[in-house]
Amino acid sequence: MMFWYHHGAGGWGWMAMSIGIVLFWGLVITAGVLLFRALARPAPRNGERTGWGPGPAPDRHPTAEQILAERYARGEIEDEEYRRRLATLRSAREGPAK
Repeated sequence: MMFWYHHGAGGWGWMAMSIGIVLFWGLVITAGVLLFRALARPAPRNGERTGWGPGPAPDRHPTAEQILAERYARGEIEDEEYRRRLATLRSAREGPAK
């Protein structure tokens, strides 16, 4: 019976253990959430920067041909219109005929 009186962790000991357990589980849960978020992050596409060190800057301004190709892929324009606009873009890029 002597163990329960004056030899155990007093009131402050119980308070310190309670705070310690809350901090411990808080750290475990935080580490689990951070690990889950790191593993669930999608892989970077070609040329996309991950934020972890140096790498090529992402292409912020797509070219007119890329935009036209995206519209064609989404089905917004037909084959004939795509080819016509692509030919117009390529002839404008090459410059006027002399």
